[in-house]
Amino acid sequence: MKEEGWTITQERRLRELGVGQSELVRTFDDAAERNRAFQQLEQQRIQQEKKRLQNFLQQGGRVALEELTEKLTSALCNIGFTRVTTPVIISKSALAKMTVDDDHPLSQQVYWINSNQCLRPMLAPNLYSLMVDFARCGQREIRFFEIGPCFRKESDGARHNSEFTMLNLVEMGTPEEKRLERLQEFAEIVAQTAGLEDYRFESEESKVYGTTVDLVVGAEDIEVASGAVGPHPLDIAWGVQGTWVGIGFGLERLLMAGAKETSISRWGKNLSYLNGINLKL
Repeated sequence: MKEEGWTITQERRLRELGVGQSELVRTFDDAAERNRAFQQLEQQRIQQEKKRLQNFLQQGGRVALEELTEKLTSALCNIGFTRVTTPVIISKSALAKMTVDDDHPLSQQVYWINSNQCLRPMLAPNLYSLMVDFARCGQREIRFFEIGPCFRKESDGARHNSEFTMLNLVEMGTPEEKRLERLQEFAEIVAQTAGLEDYRFESEESKVYGTTVDLVVGAEDIEVASGAVGPHPLDIAWGVQGTWVGIGFGLERLLMAGAKETSISRWGKNLSYLNGINLKL
């Protein structure tokens, strides 16, 4: 006898309600049994989510994304980083300096405001600009970071949001022989602050940065960060000289990985979830 699993619509609804993987792989003798189980499980989860939402609203406080932002800001400032804030709108020429021109695949994911301006798809162009200015201080090691929104037209809703929050940190003047060591050191500070446990470093090829050092979490291979070191070929367009290390993290991905989930939508900025709680109940 062929066993029945959840329908696509049922599975999607259960995922929205935060049902764990063990429940999602259940099988049933027939469709009638499956449908009864679905109705029962859906109602259970709806009641649980309503209770979670009531408790969260009664207690007050900040959503997980804001709490993580504060924790990361504190952790990085405590080791000598300065937090900066830069514009969300950037120029086409700044993006071109990152090699993202009209022929680049990423160009199709950019939200263009007009022919010369767009919503930033990454923090790096603005941070590169700051590197040029900060270099004039003549200081050996300068550490700074930004946490802020970025925007890309994404089709994969499971691990991407069109609006997402990035943390990019940079250390300028890193001793050449310590660049990779420092990159991993900073990445581990962020990972531990975010409550990650099962993570590892892997090398990967990027369409913008070439070879990168990525932070990957768990058996699901969730990439939560990507880092690079300089001197780097991109430095020439910006007039940046000297050594540096930089790494960027997706905060929603950090939250998703920390919660041991595989869907990012619960943790992003939207009107369907609040602090990981489904609002469509």
